[in-house]
Amino acid sequence: MSDLGLALRQVRYTNAAFWRNPASAFFTFAFPLMFLVIFTAIFGNETITLFGRELSTATFYVGAIATFSIITATYTNLAISVSFARDLGVLKRIRGTPLPSWAFMFGRIAHAILVAFLLVVIVVAFGALFYGAEIPTDTLPAFLVTIAVGAASFSALGLAITAVIPNADASPAVVNASILPLLFISDIFIPIQDPSAWYVTVAKLFPPYHFAKAMQAATFSPSGSGFRGEDLLIVGAWGVAGV
Repeated sequence: MSDLGLALRQVRYTNAAFWRNPASAFFTFAFPLMFLVIFTAIFGNETITLFGRELSTATFYVGAIATFSIITATYTNLAISVSFARDLGVLKRIRGTPLPSWAFMFGRIAHAILVAFLLVVIVVAFGALFYGAEIPTDTLPAFLVTIAVGAASFSALGLAITAVIPNADASPAVVNASILPLLFISDIFIPIQDPSAWYVTVAKLFPPYHFAKAMQAATFSPSGSGFRGEDLLIVGAWGVAGV
């Protein structure tokens, strides 16, 4: 079998292993919806101005939690799962099999990106059904490209962070400590009220902020294509650095 065939088979195997662990699969999809319900319950009656439009906070959180879902499915899940695979000796044993190392990693990354896309579909559908959120049909190409760039870049960063994770037991703490604070200051968990605040300046140094802005443009932009080129380039550059 060719290397490409082995890589595609690895994607299928990783996907099957994921769905055969129902507890893990359930919480992977339940957590974003739980955050969406909690944040909209707390802040849903407020309004914010985005791209010159008045949006309900509930609508804002549909896009924000979609962004969070992509980061969780790629950066967080890949970093933790690969750390455990490394400590269990799986990565070392792969080198003694006909499966190329790149094919093994391709299977993990492709599966993470597919889960990210599925999470976005679920979150957007849930938001449209229960909160009247708009489905970004007019800016759909920008929406899909932004998801793809973000998912690929955060997958690379998730693999990169494993270099500083000392062992599998420490992986949840290290990964969450590296991403959760940024989610709070990057217009994801809490809408930014003061764009000139010091924490916004800090947030702009990291990719979650720029990914959030690109997703907002692709989701809520009232005119134009919805592409936010500068932010996508910054997210992509971080992905290249992760590689």
